[in-house]
Amino acid sequence: MMEGGRQIVALEDGWKYMVTGVDKLKRVLAGEDGVGFTPNEYINLYTTIYNMCTQKPPNEYSQELYDRYRQTFEEYINSTVLPSLKEKHGEFLLRELLQRWRNHKLFVRWLSRFFHYLDRYFISRRSLTSLKDVGWNCFKELVFDELKTTVTTILIGMIDEDREGQRVDLTLLKNVIDIYDEIGQPHLTVYEEDFEEAFRKGTTDYYSKKAQTWILENTCPEYMLKAEECLKQEKERVEHYLHKSTEEKLMKDAEQELLARHADQILKEGSGCKVLLCDEKVEDLSRMFRLFSRISDLPPVSKIFEEHVNEEGLSLLKQAIDAVNSKKDEKKDVAGALELDFVRKIIRLHDKYKAYVTGCFQNHTQFHKALKEAFKVVCNKGVAGCTSAEMFATYCDNILKKGGSEKLSEEAIEENLDKVVTLLTYISDKDLFVEFHRKKLGRRLLFEKSGNDDHERSMISKLKQYFGGQFTSKMEGMLTDMTTARDNQVKFEDYLSLNPESHPRVDLGVTVLTTGHWPTYKSSDIKLPSEMHFLKKKPLKPSGPGALSFGMFLTTLSISSLEKGSASHSKLLKDGTS
Repeated sequence: MMEGGRQIVALEDGWKYMVTGVDKLKRVLAGEDGVGFTPNEYINLYTTIYNMCTQKPPNEYSQELYDRYRQTFEEYINSTVLPSLKEKHGEFLLRELLQRWRNHKLFVRWLSRFFHYLDRYFISRRSLTSLKDVGWNCFKELVFDELKTTVTTILIGMIDEDREGQRVDLTLLKNVIDIYDEIGQPHLTVYEEDFEEAFRKGTTDYYSKKAQTWILENTCPEYMLKAEECLKQEKERVEHYLHKSTEEKLMKDAEQELLARHADQILKEGSGCKVLLCDEKVEDLSRMFRLFSRISDLPPVSKIFEEHVNEEGLSLLKQAIDAVNSKKDEKKDVAGALELDFVRKIIRLHDKYKAYVTGCFQNHTQFHKALKEAFKVVCNKGVAGCTSAEMFATYCDNILKKGGSEKLSEEAIEENLDKVVTLLTYISDKDLFVEFHRKKLGRRLLFEKSGNDDHERSMISKLKQYFGGQFTSKMEGMLTDMTTARDNQVKFEDYLSLNPESHPRVDLGVTVLTTGHWPTYKSSDIKLPSEMHFLKKKPLKPSGPGALSFGMFLTTLSISSLEKGSASHSKLLKDGTS
């Protein structure tokens, strides 16, 4: 029968020809050598479907061909695929399943090409399932859904063997697990519901048993080492054969069983956190931080750290108090030396545990806070009546003055000053420290005991940075006064050298200070040497740059007789003006 000059293809005749192509395709899948499609064969198969779909009703067979397309897969699966799978078990079943899935994808790809005209017009117009999806759904419904429980059990068993260190075919694992992902595309529902849920439960069961055994048999460091290694391996498993979306959930499950459920035992029993701190097990403490930061459970660790540092500091304090009390009948210098030694030990203690915070605990704010809280307790305790503010001021004085017991290099002085200022941030009576430091600074400046003006200014700058300018303005004024006084002295001496008739016949050194900057000193009357009596009657008259009168505000007056070679030295503090 003809239609528009073209031979009409009857349904059964056309399908009979298509079956020959399908049978040849099955032989290709079976791996027969030398079997394949020539270009003409492919064109003829496609044309047959085209002709059967474009004939006018009642000879238009698109729906019938669409149905028979699906039936082709169902018949092949029931007759060939399922019987071969039911004969296999364990890894052999996985290998057969993988091969059948690969063959099926090839089957779908070729057959959908033959039927491609359906996809282009009939399926798109009627919003039907695409040819590819029909083929894949057949495999899912008839093969995958039938075997998924068994296959998942085998996979989880292999993963447990991998965890036990046994040799496992990781490539096979990955390829089979990928079937769950592929067959459920474009979503992960199949992977998550048919594999991941069971896998996560298996993971929980596995590590629950392991953790219960390890916690009884191992010390804290040994347990943490095993836990960290397990977590590392689980992350690698995701990279090797699991979907990347599993990683976060898998790690949480493993961390819950290995760490969270046994946190108290790991931290507090036998060889826990406190013992690691006492034994200075830096590597183990670093590992503990890494593990517990995973489960956001750092507060217990930081609390133990704080308590330990506090105990160490109070132990040093008790030793210092006992040492001072045992020497209380000896000279005051001995007690002062012991107090200075206590400050040195506190600095060393802070250095030690600050290194723990920056190293083991990766500069975590929680551990900085714990360190601060511990040292706030220690740094606000006194030793035998001497406040911490006074001890720190004395220590700084010992560093900054000439002839102090601390023989340090320039760099070491700066480093020690930095450490002291850090500790000062912990004390509550900062005002008291500033007063002690100001008085000692005054003595160093007036008696020329300061080792280096740069260090003095550096210390004041550090205090200003931490505590603000209101704490340091007076000390800055003291240094400015001394600088001005030295400049004036030079100008005065230059004036005398140019005006010998005004020379007072004595060496005269005057320091002019600002009343509000300096600490209050006890006032006392001064008795002038006989060589200076004439000055009272005839004061020096300023007549040029650098000239000074004698009736000015002074703190240090040093006079040496030029005529008799005698010398006297006296100190005076009173209000006046230059």
